[in-house]
Amino acid sequence: MGRLLRTFLKQVVQQGTLAVETATGARFVVGDGMGSPLAIRFADSGAARRLVLNPALAFGDLFMEGRLVVTQGSIYDVLSLATSNLKLREPHPVAKIRTRLRTALRHLHQRNSEQRAERNVAHHYDLDGRLYDLFLDPDRQYSCAYFERPDQSLTEAQLAKKRHIAAKLLVEPDQRVLDIGCGWGGLALYLAEHCGADVTGVTLSKEQLGIAVGRARERGLGSRAEFRLQDYRAVSETFDRIVSVGMFEHVGVGYYGAFFDKAAQLLADNGVMLLHSIGRMDGPGACNPWIDKYIFPGGYIPALSEVLPAIERAGLVVTDIEILRLHYAETLRLWRERFLARREEAKAVYDERFCRMWEFYLAACECAFRHCGLMVFQIQLAKQQDVVPLTRDYIAECEAALKAKEGCEPGLQIAAE
Repeated sequence: MGRLLRTFLKQVVQQGTLAVETATGARFVVGDGMGSPLAIRFADSGAARRLVLNPALAFGDLFMEGRLVVTQGSIYDVLSLATSNLKLREPHPVAKIRTRLRTALRHLHQRNSEQRAERNVAHHYDLDGRLYDLFLDPDRQYSCAYFERPDQSLTEAQLAKKRHIAAKLLVEPDQRVLDIGCGWGGLALYLAEHCGADVTGVTLSKEQLGIAVGRARERGLGSRAEFRLQDYRAVSETFDRIVSVGMFEHVGVGYYGAFFDKAAQLLADNGVMLLHSIGRMDGPGACNPWIDKYIFPGGYIPALSEVLPAIERAGLVVTDIEILRLHYAETLRLWRERFLARREEAKAVYDERFCRMWEFYLAACECAFRHCGLMVFQIQLAKQQDVVPLTRDYIAECEAALKAKEGCEPGLQIAAE
């Protein structure tokens, strides 16, 4: 197994330096000797065998179980080294077959009925709320931030994201807004408070619903912001604006047509919709098996080539598309740093294995955005092509107006991080 492990890792690491210690104490180094040296150790021979046979799943499993130990550097460093080398080699034939099989079977795997969707959401979003307080911003924005400047704090960048989305929605006072997948209510409350909108937020997470309702009550927005435990497919009213941030990844590739058909049904004839989702740059694919098993069961990152045809068939008009490339990588970096700074608190809530799982999740996702072709897209949609201005100048103008309004309200001053 030692020879097979060495051959495998030599293919994985062609640039950079990785020192490896096997369970028998044997040591070898792979890579070209350049860069900061990293080192890992296998606790048992079975761990090395699992990694070679199924690296996409086993890497995270072994780190969680303490059977693959990073002895120099961090798990992020090791993942970054491995993923940055991907472009230098052809995938192993077995890995190609596995990926093709997962891609072919994704429609079956992502059969997200209303009952199954609720279970999938609960798996991740109904975790102990104390966990999210450890690494998210105070508003609990659990999606890609928008960095107007490289030196922005997480709180500033998440506020900029809400402002950017509000500007694209062109929300006017008293308009009805539907927030599909409203999370803990941060964006809905922003639109109610700063745009004067009447917002309905729907979520499948009981934990998120309770917090969103409580926040609306505390801020005196109960008459402007309504939150429901409801699947978007069960909504029946008409809305002037529809927004969905970080929810589309849970819809399932076989349900894109139904999603946009429902959006078209709910959107007023002169309405505007904004869809914010993670996407892939390299065309249709399959969900990473480790992420699917532990983090987001039933999830899928779509390519634009899968999304746009469903939009067209629903009779909606694409009025703007923006690609946010490394914004999520920076968001994840800050989440990871904040989580690690308070890791012992997370361990008190859960345990060591959970902490290793969460660290691996944040590190792997950051690497995916830096090296593996993931990005975020924002698609602005309408039924009529003339409901938004002809040029994009209005976005910056609306953002400036919203920023001025925020500055006039003492309760919205950014706290130092």
